[in-house]
Amino acid sequence: MYPFVRMAKELWTSRRQPRLGLTEPHVSHHICWPWDLDLWVELNNGRTLTLFDLGRIPLAMRTGLVDVLRRKGWSITVAGNSLRYRRRVRMFDRVEMVSRCIGWDERFLYMEQSMWRGDDCTSHMLLRSAVTSRAGIVPPAEVLAALGRDEESPELPGWVRAWIAADATRPWPPERALSGPPDRSAA
Repeated sequence: MYPFVRMAKELWTSRRQPRLGLTEPHVSHHICWPWDLDLWVELNNGRTLTLFDLGRIPLAMRTGLVDVLRRKGWSITVAGNSLRYRRRVRMFDRVEMVSRCIGWDERFLYMEQSMWRGDDCTSHMLLRSAVTSRAGIVPPAEVLAALGRDEESPELPGWVRAWIAADATRPWPPERALSGPPDRSAA
């Protein structure tokens, strides 16, 4: 189940925190609860993605993006991500999450998020998101204008540019892999 209560707590807490610039980090703290665990009694990989919402949405609030989305009737969606897992997070471990926008291009906003247990990074995610309207993707330049900002994106790090280039070569839609001959009984 989606962590609605935890999200409400994060949104409540974020409302009282000062505004952030577009590329400033939002820091939050979380506990790995029993319902976050997998069969190996550690933070479930899918749950990690969900928990990163607890940093990303408050970040959007603190930068003013949520206000713009409401005012314009826009939404924000995840358009891709790459996540590295490096250290186990076990039940009742406390983690610090750092979320920040690292730049944008003509279509997408790029964010990085990380979870830390002490000085150890447990996971790190690169995320591409898009602001959308009924007409489709809203260019980041238009989003920035709605935020009252007129600034260039910081240069995206080389590893981010390489990920963007590699992802552009990925076929879409993917080829459907079949484990045997197609099932013709449904035809």
